[in-house]
Formats: sequence, C-alpha cells, structure tokens
Amino acid sequence: MMRKKKNKNNTINIDINIDGGLTYFESPIGNIAISCVDNYITSLKFGDITQEAFNEDMEVLIECKNELKNYFLGNIKSFSVPYKNNGTDFFKKVWQNLKDIPYGTTTSYKEIAKKIENPNGTRAVGLANSRNNIWIIVPCHRVIAHNGNLSGYSGEVWRKEWLINHEKKYK
Repeated sequence: MMRKKKNKNNTINIDINIDGGLTYFESPIGNIAISCVDNYITSLKFGDITQEAFNEDMEVLIECKNELKNYFLGNIKSFSVPYKNNGTDFFKKVWQNLKDIPYGTTTSYKEIAKKIENPNGTRAVGLANSRNNIWIIVPCHRVIAHNGNLSGYSGEVWRKEWLINHEKKYK
C-alpha cells in the first residue's frame, strides 16, 4: 500500500508499506529460507541465511511450510501455494515449462528450448533456470543436461540429485 502525505513544507512524502515476511524450514537436505510479499511466495532457497525471521505467522508462509513438509514426506507431487517469480517474459516462459515437467521425471535444457520454440536457446534456458527464485515449487531441479549429466544447480548438485531420487521414490 502506498500513502501520500503532504507535510508542512507542502512537499509530498510517500510511505510504502509492503506486507512481507521471512521464515525458515528445516528440510532433509538443509535449511530453506522462504520469503513472501503481499501473500505470494517470492523466494524459496537453500542456505544458511543470517537474517532474522519476521512475520512468520503470515498464512502464505505457513501454507508453504506445510506443503514443503508434505513434499518431503512424499505426500504431494505439486504445490498450490501462490507465488510470484519476477523475470523477463522469456524467463517466465521457461519457468512455466518447468512447472509442466511431471513429478519424478527429468527433461533437458535442450528439450525445453525446443518446447518454447527456441531450439538454439539451450544456454538461455539454463540462464533462466538459474534465475528461478522459487526452488522446488518451480522445479528447476528436474532439468538436466542433454547427455544425462545433472549439470548445474544453484542449490548445489548433490541436492538436485537428492530431489530427483526423492521424487522417483514417491512417483
């Protein structure tokens, strides 16, 4: 919400009030930082982040933690928590294709490039994948190299392997 106020000097001050929060979820493969703004998850990443949690009681954060818990227990295969992943139109197109990769399966950067009608865009797909801020929910871990190698993962390749194997186990 944005509010404009005139002060005694007849100038305008703008107050911006963003409803956001940050919490953590301890997963079998490490701590996950979850942030939200205006009731949308905006980031879900592994790592030891030193920022103190705030507004942890926001409904969207509680819902996300519950869905993550059920994902790691093998009880759910997709997520319904609302999220916003900011990026270019191209990145958003790639991220939508990530959501279409079936649980427990993988595809290649090259295959995604073909699906979005950019057959020479393998590296660009890799870049879009690396800019995904909503790990697991937007399953960038399901994308591997055309030769079958796991290749890069911002959350570390061993986690990518764990997530792929976890999903295959509960497929």
